[in-house]
Amino acid sequence: MSQVRYKKMNIFSVLFDLDGTLLDTIPDLASACNAMRIDLGLPALPEARIATFVGKGSENLVQRALTDLPNPPADYSQALESFYYHYQLCNGQHSRLYPGVLEGLNDFQSQGLRLAVVTNKPEQFARPLLEKTGLAHYFELIVGGDTCPRKKPDPMPFVYACEQMELSPSQALVIGDSMNDAQAARAAQIPVLLVPYGYNEGRDVQSLDSDGIVASIADAATWLRAKRDTLSTS
Repeated sequence: MSQVRYKKMNIFSVLFDLDGTLLDTIPDLASACNAMRIDLGLPALPEARIATFVGKGSENLVQRALTDLPNPPADYSQALESFYYHYQLCNGQHSRLYPGVLEGLNDFQSQGLRLAVVTNKPEQFARPLLEKTGLAHYFELIVGGDTCPRKKPDPMPFVYACEQMELSPSQALVIGDSMNDAQAARAAQIPVLLVPYGYNEGRDVQSLDSDGIVASIADAATWLRAKRDTLSTS
């Protein structure tokens, strides 16, 4: 069941995280990560362990996946290049939509809301992934992890998205799955809902500072519709 604290919201746009919120991308990320490890002479890691590395961008993922290197490099650029090569080959092949995503996106659109993706995934991978999974047409804006000088949990990507859409932060709503989303949204002064099924480095989102937990994107859309209807009749 969704758990959301009541808060008056005059929302015109919804900003979505991607990995762990709209799509389960762990199978593709783990495949590329393990191919990189094999390139470096290391054995593959369990998919479940790699899942705990996801959320703070590709550079962080690569570094955390290589903590067992006998001689860790000062510069991970070669490893990152290997990861990018393999991820480009498998990006979107095994990624899956979470239940309720399509229903929720359609509901949000029917409410006249403008939708955007704000992710720490590099833009060169985020756009093709959305296209391959049939989601690209829902979003007027895609902000990748390399679109701005800083990525989440810094508020800059969310602030940038609002600026591009010519909206104030209070007119947007963030939906994500992790501490990165919650902290960035709070710093940007944007209300934020979290889903409990994502990654968040393997930690429970219940303890994070957010405006509520929703079981699915569909539940988030239903909740926001009810709140907007309440405001319009009050």
